[in-house]
Amino acid sequence: MQKQYDIAILGGGPGGYVAAIRAGQLGFKTVVIDKDNLGGICLNWGCIPTKSLLKNAEIYDHIKNHGEDFGIKATGLSIDFNRVIKRSREISDRISKNVELLIKKNKVDRIRGFGRLTANNTIEILEEKGKVTERIKADKIIIATGARPRNIPAIPIDRKNIITSTEAMILDKQPKDLIVIGAGAIGIEFAYFYATLGTKVTVIEMLKHILPIEDEEVSVALEKNFKKRGIDILTNSTVEKAEVKGNKVNVIVSVNGEKKALSAEKVLNAIGVVGNVEGIGLEELGIQIEKNHIKVNKETYETNVKGVYAIGDVIGPPWLAHVASAEGIHCVEHIKGLHNPPIDYENIPGCTYCQPQVASVGLTESKAKEKGYEIKVGIFPFLASGKAFAIGEREGFVKMIFDAKYGEILGAHIIGSEATEMIAEVTLARSLEATGESIIKTIHAHPTLSESVMEAAANAYGEAIHI
Repeated sequence: MQKQYDIAILGGGPGGYVAAIRAGQLGFKTVVIDKDNLGGICLNWGCIPTKSLLKNAEIYDHIKNHGEDFGIKATGLSIDFNRVIKRSREISDRISKNVELLIKKNKVDRIRGFGRLTANNTIEILEEKGKVTERIKADKIIIATGARPRNIPAIPIDRKNIITSTEAMILDKQPKDLIVIGAGAIGIEFAYFYATLGTKVTVIEMLKHILPIEDEEVSVALEKNFKKRGIDILTNSTVEKAEVKGNKVNVIVSVNGEKKALSAEKVLNAIGVVGNVEGIGLEELGIQIEKNHIKVNKETYETNVKGVYAIGDVIGPPWLAHVASAEGIHCVEHIKGLHNPPIDYENIPGCTYCQPQVASVGLTESKAKEKGYEIKVGIFPFLASGKAFAIGEREGFVKMIFDAKYGEILGAHIIGSEATEMIAEVTLARSLEATGESIIKTIHAHPTLSESVMEAAANAYGEAIHI
């Protein structure tokens, strides 16, 4: 006898498991299906364990290069690379188990296996060898199968020498040299991690700057920091070929039209992701796929097949865990019939967790100008922040961009310590349609790093006190 559910969710990542919990809270009989541990790439191989690795690098860097500034003398300082990796895996495993407990707490069924749609209300579960073990029916199905690293012929991933972010997290030995292809958030975070631990790192990016979607001033500031760390950065560069020769990977790069030969123990492919749309029955059901992602109505997340929805990385950019979770909640609440406004994709914070951290929301300065806004721009450097001085984190700045006519907050861009925490203030302010004056007149605690947001806003209006 087939089990019957109100909602079946295919995929247990930050979109799927969050949607499942919300569905349970709303009284739906719900099941979540995933062949791996709950939490998806984010919890098991991305967001959480990488932050563990990055914290290790940050602590090591502080003690090694800045310890004496704080009166801390350390002799014989070294890195136990395997212990660093082990700590990351332990944290990931612990949190994944906590998610399993949350699923049980909310009375959501959990099926471990590979799910494949056979109708708009039916999913069959397959074991590892492809044998069907059970079938379930559901009134509504939500696809949350996520995405995987993009693979191109010029960079043939073998997961040993030419690796993805997954392998970069569990290497049994720290490489002497590493080439990172792609300077988005994933590539930059691993470049920082390995370079800080002593690996010779080269970053290759086809666009003009690293972190190319960020405000140019932020990207330039991070490039200067990375170069001081000894990281080689090749921008306006494309990889023509990567080939394994013995224990090395040889890479041919076109740098501003000129060919250059590089070599390293490991090459990290960080050029982007594609949706996991294969083998789950989409084509058989006629579900529309566009550029390797499922096409949906962004107000309801329903596909072109009635009763089948999709959320998260599988529906395309922005490929962010917090976006997937928001889409999961929104989708389930829509199914319940609750009134909620569409997600504002213009107000999604983006974060990169290297040091200094980078965080942003809204328009860059160049995009604001392209859209025809007359703007006011204010910058407050952490060099002028008392708190930054006290904690030894004086690098970076806060940049605020306002519509000169109405005072609307068009964008915010932060590079510096705790930037990824500070960006929440501006994201909330934008969601409440606050203005530059709102931020300036809001009393911020002193001394804090976050008061730099207020100072940057005040600077845009000629009212800054501390610069």
